Amino acid sequence: MTDSRSMTAIEVSQPGKPEVLVAARRPVPDAAPGEIRIAVQAAGVNRPDVLQRLGKYNPPPGITDIPGLEVAGIVDALGEGVEGWSVGDPVCALLAGGGYAEFCVVPAAQCLPIPAGLSMAEAAALPETFFTVWSNVFERGALQPGETLLVHGGTSGIGTTAIQLGAAFGARVFATARGAEKCGACVRLGAERAIDYAEEDFVAVVKEATGGTGVNVVLDIVGGDYVARSIDALAVEGRYVCIGFVRGATANVNFFPVMTKRLVLTGSTLRARPVAYKQAVADQLKARVWPLIEQGKVKPVVHEVFPLANAADAHRLMESNQHVGKLVLTVG
Repeated sequence: MTDSRSMTAIEVSQPGKPEVLVAARRPVPDAAPGEIRIAVQAAGVNRPDVLQRLGKYNPPPGITDIPGLEVAGIVDALGEGVEGWSVGDPVCALLAGGGYAEFCVVPAAQCLPIPAGLSMAEAAALPETFFTVWSNVFERGALQPGETLLVHGGTSGIGTTAIQLGAAFGARVFATARGAEKCGACVRLGAERAIDYAEEDFVAVVKEATGGTGVNVVLDIVGGDYVARSIDALAVEGRYVCIGFVRGATANVNFFPVMTKRLVLTGSTLRARPVAYKQAVADQLKARVWPLIEQGKVKPVVHEVFPLANAADAHRLMESNQHVGKLVLTVG
């Protein structure tokens, strides 16, 4: 049955600065077979949203042009064949797009229950970063208890999540950030040592802290010149995982240490991955991470909450790099 209602959504009127994010009226989407429609109460703001706004990261084919990769809200309708959910259930979900709106649709496989004790804003800050960190640090990076992890961009949404999860699963965690305040935030989240990249050489610091061996895994959202330096910071059999490139997508890399230390250089994106893969990650999160959240051992870090209509302000703050953790939009 087609829903005849309309909703408020945030559109990218044209590629450009934050002010190109404008409110518009759109039809409420229908839940296709296997999908859930969510009445959105909060939506996370992420770097890929900024790239989409700039015209540098278009949605996959068949996905709405409305930005937004994660939400929390209430199940509003069930598509044909959906089991395990009921209308009225609280839910958070990983989206390929459409979160900056009053309603969105998403494959049921990408939905998770909201951990006990979290607000809607906190729940909306979970999916994108937790899916990303789990798939890259623990799957591609194969981080094991007792190993060492270096997280670049320690106070980003990804960084605050990676620090907490690394520490919770028994790793020694190091993080890079700028300034004493942000470095202090990293330590409070579980980093053994935070490295002020404006004042210190992270390669030298982690080598000293590890007795000269280097770290086992690097999670990098910076790219550019950090690639070669991260390779230098890795231990034998180390794994470098790239998921972003604030400093650029190209790097000049000496492959001699890659060979002699038998390193793995890898990276990934999440948005275009198949639903079956995202479901597998969701299952791992529900089984292994959601209990840690409910026990208070891990928690999403929400820096500031904005009304949906003020999405441009959230993007401005994200681009200023003055925040620690996640930015969230609230609906209604």
